[in-house]
Amino acid sequence: MDFLTMTIGKQKNIALIAHDSKKHEMIDWCREHKEILKGHFLCGTGTTARMITEATGLPVKGYNSGPLGGDQQIGAKIVEGRVDFVVFFSDPLTAQPHDPDVKALLRIAQVYDIPIANNKATADFLITSSFMSEEYEHKIINFHQNIAERARTL
Repeated sequence: MDFLTMTIGKQKNIALIAHDSKKHEMIDWCREHKEILKGHFLCGTGTTARMITEATGLPVKGYNSGPLGGDQQIGAKIVEGRVDFVVFFSDPLTAQPHDPDVKALLRIAQVYDIPIANNKATADFLITSSFMSEEYEHKIINFHQNIAERARTL
């Protein structure tokens, strides 16, 4: 199976997502890393995006709320190459009505080899990485070739 080399630019497209019980933790994290974040393009799911913008002044493009399809919208942006870094403060102790959407987002981030932080410690490590200020090349499956090969062999 062949792979394609993709480049994440110096300016990252960062998606910010937080379950309700983690929204204030996300806002605090954004305040703490505001100087780094302001050099990147930010987007997020509905309420989280609005709350971050109101609390920090950082411009965050808002998509739908997670339960209303926002997780899926961000997953689609990953597929399109328009999101290349995800910070998702999820609540592992509370059942989420849109859990299948969350799992789909995590899966697509993994398929496209996108850095994803699910908690503050991981987000801290990633945001302070030297890769945040430089281009980063990574390999993903050549999906067009993969589909053609599968169609040929089925």
